[in-house]
Amino acid sequence: MIEAVSCGGVVIFRGKILLLYKSYKNKYDGWVLPKGTVETGESHEQTALREVKEETGVKANIIKYIDKSVYSFNVPEDVVEKEVHWYLMSADSYYSKPQREENFMDSGYYKYHEAYHLLKFSNEKQILEKAYEEYKELKRNNLWKENTWHS
Repeated sequence: MIEAVSCGGVVIFRGKILLLYKSYKNKYDGWVLPKGTVETGESHEQTALREVKEETGVKANIIKYIDKSVYSFNVPEDVVEKEVHWYLMSADSYYSKPQREENFMDSGYYKYHEAYHLLKFSNEKQILEKAYEEYKELKRNNLWKENTWHS
């Protein structure tokens, strides 16, 4: 078995969630949350922020750790056990630019119920649900801060 660790983000701006549309060789892959593999010497937080920036062009801010999802899939000759650590993040605008080299064809911010239905994987839907509950709780308590810095 191969073990792989990735980190990603549920990025929210003004109540909307950032999603990516992945399509490889014109075959429908679906909508996903930004995430990627931890590189040597990186913390999980650094990985999550770097992957969000690389895949969506968004300079996000980590608000808090949400949870991890664990799943496995088959590759020729082996099984990959994947662990993904997720963070709730804020952005400073609706700007996003999908990373073409990684076959992301589109990106954008969607209302919660739209994002929930668009997401392809049930484990990402569960993470979105948890993250959005956290977001609403912070918002209720006036603890949610949209980023105001500019790059």
